[in-house]
Amino acid sequence: MANREALRELQIRLASRLQAARTEGLSVSSWLAVESAGKHYLMPLAHAGEIFPWTLVQHVPYTQKWFLGVANLRGGLTGVVDLAALLGEAPVRTDQALSESSLLALNPALEVNAALLVDRLAGLRSTDAFVASEPPADDAPVFFGTTYIDSNGIRWQELNLQALSQHNAFLSISA
Repeated sequence: MANREALRELQIRLASRLQAARTEGLSVSSWLAVESAGKHYLMPLAHAGEIFPWTLVQHVPYTQKWFLGVANLRGGLTGVVDLAALLGEAPVRTDQALSESSLLALNPALEVNAALLVDRLAGLRSTDAFVASEPPADDAPVFFGTTYIDSNGIRWQELNLQALSQHNAFLSISA
């Protein structure tokens, strides 16, 4: 219950910050920052949808290991993808860790009914939060964008959720 209240407070703070930035003419944040399996990711706000606390996920047999199953989010069934596992990590998912995680639904405009399991929401970021950037490596997945480096030396990988939602591997959940 405390996790739901904390998530609700975060959503209210994010919404008020976005509204204040719009009305004051400030630069609006470009990304939602998240952490998954110890890595840092930036997701374009235009591609991100609603944020949900962890909920019961019904396993679907004969699917990829990174496809956790389906969850009832606001009365609709949504496919749940473990972002870290999709990107090749092998995180240990305990009940405690899952209870502290969030589900980030993809924007309905992407026309994919899916949510990404992330370990932690890290707030909003804009380009002025970073001191350096690097283009994606030649062998990076097509949905990897620029890597940004903040003043603490932390590397933030931009994920193009639109490209991810159209990627064959993401769409092919059968094992």
